[in-house]
Amino acid sequence: MDKTLIVITGPTGVGKTAAAIQLAQQLHCDIINADSRQIYRGIPICTAAPTPEELAAVPHHFVAFKDLDENYSAAQFESDVMTLLPTLWQQGDYAVLCGGSMLYVDAVCRGIDQLPDISPEVRSAVKEKLANEGLESLMKELEQLDPQYAATIDPKNTSRVCHGVEICRQAGVPYSTLRTGTTKQRGFRIIKLALNIEREQLFARINQRVDRMVEMGLEQEARSVYHLRHLNSLNTVGMKEMFAIFDGTMDRHTAIERMKKNTRVYAKKQLTWYRRDPDITWVTPDAAVTTALHMLK
Repeated sequence: MDKTLIVITGPTGVGKTAAAIQLAQQLHCDIINADSRQIYRGIPICTAAPTPEELAAVPHHFVAFKDLDENYSAAQFESDVMTLLPTLWQQGDYAVLCGGSMLYVDAVCRGIDQLPDISPEVRSAVKEKLANEGLESLMKELEQLDPQYAATIDPKNTSRVCHGVEICRQAGVPYSTLRTGTTKQRGFRIIKLALNIEREQLFARINQRVDRMVEMGLEQEARSVYHLRHLNSLNTVGMKEMFAIFDGTMDRHTAIERMKKNTRVYAKKQLTWYRRDPDITWVTPDAAVTTALHMLK
């Protein structure tokens, strides 16, 4: 295999973007974004999307290329990346995949089971039930349609619950019966690096980044999309807390502190997920580029 995809992943706030840009500049290659929220337009502050300067430094793919009301999934991401890579391989031997969305990274590295396309009618019906009856009602339906899958997900995760119901309705069989977990063989080499630092240092970086987001205008950004708060793309840390301020259910100080806490909780989930992967090499952000270049030799 003469082509190599280098994955730069790890917890939120650890410094993945900077490391990926530095590595891509060294290798003269493009960066593929693997952050499931940075794909959307209109919320760059909340998602800590690459800045215009960072986007100009290295060609990036799949950043701010979807509208907030567009549906997108890890399966679609896998398909889009696998379509893009042959073009990148014509330009050179390397590409960098950067992001902390666990399912997106796994979709490219391991593959995702082939699932039925959701028809507009099924998607609309599930959305209507969510709006009229609430998430709890959908979760009860999922428990009836596929108790095995229902037992594995967070019942408050709107995206997962809706997706499970959609698949069950569309396929006519439990979602869990379609999930084989088989790893797909790729025609290129994959090197996976996960960045990490001491827990206290990581949490301090997260807290500082939230403060910086607020200073950059997070409230104004959230206000501009508040009318779309029902969309799944906005069901994310940062927006949820800002919306709580606007709804009058949380004061500003509490919302900002809650945002820090929820981001720290998400970082711990990411670390737990990636520690189960035996193919990952753990490095500090400062050592990422040197380690990657050494592994390419």
